[in-house]
Amino acid sequence: MISWTRSCSYDDEQKRRFHSTALSRLKKLAAELRLATGSYEIRSNKAGVAVSGEITLHHDGFYLQVGQFGLSSGHGILIRTCKGRKDVTGGPNHFVGLQLLDDIPALAANVRAVIGVG
Repeated sequence: MISWTRSCSYDDEQKRRFHSTALSRLKKLAAELRLATGSYEIRSNKAGVAVSGEITLHHDGFYLQVGQFGLSSGHGILIRTCKGRKDVTGGPNHFVGLQLLDDIPALAANVRAVIGVG
């Protein structure tokens, strides 16, 4: 089990685990949301040694980014509506905790609430 809040800064092994596990969980999220093949992409940006980087699921109607950017507030997953995959500014920010990567149905419920789908 990965510790989502263990810092990736200057820790190559933790960053590798963080990215590979988050990529796997976002694939499960796409399946849970029943996203059509070709309507989304999942990508990873490891960024520099001092940060976690981010893992993104970008759908035609929303995107979700996972990173260690909000650990002091308990957040680390950004969910935002968008108008296509070229839209990187999207709607208002909604944040949830990284621990939801361990509960894909709950994470999917949060995504549905943000994008307005039952």
